Amino acid sequence: MKLLVVAVGQRQPGWADEAWGDFAKRFPPEMRLELKALKAEPRSGGKTAAQCMAAEAARFEAALPKGCRRVVLDEHGTRRTTAQLAERLPLWRSEGRDVALLIGGPDGLAPELKTTADETLRLSDLTLPHAFARVLLAEALYRAWTLASGHPYHRE
Repeated sequence: MKLLVVAVGQRQPGWADEAWGDFAKRFPPEMRLELKALKAEPRSGGKTAAQCMAAEAARFEAALPKGCRRVVLDEHGTRRTTAQLAERLPLWRSEGRDVALLIGGPDGLAPELKTTADETLRLSDLTLPHAFARVLLAEALYRAWTLASGHPYHRE
C-alpha cells in the first residue's frame, strides 16, 4: 500500500522538505509514503476563492490514482488519536487500495472534492502553515505505523 499525500503548494522551506524526507525514508517498502505537490492557483486577477479551489480540485483529480481511498484533511474532519490512526492503517491496507491524503490550498478544498472523500481527518484544532501540516502528517502516519507494527510507542 502506498500512502500518497497530495498537497497544494510546490515550494516549501528547506526545513520542511528535509523533515518530510526524513520521515518518508523510515517507512517500509510495503507502506511507502510519497508526496505529490500541486501547483497553487494564483490568487490574482480577480479570481474568487471558489474559482481558485475549483482549479485546484481539477489538479487533485488529475493527480489521484484511480480507485484510491481518499482521506481529506479538513478542519471539520474526525479527530483521531495516534492509537486510533494506527487502527485505521490495517483497515486501509486490507482494502488493497492506495491511500491519498489531500491537503488543500490557502482557501481549503473545493466542496465538490470533499464530497468524494471516503473519510475526513482533522489534523489539529490549530491553524497550521502548509509546510508544517505536511511534516506533522508525515510524523503522525509514521508514529501510527510504528504503533500498528508493534513497536514501542510511549508510556500508556
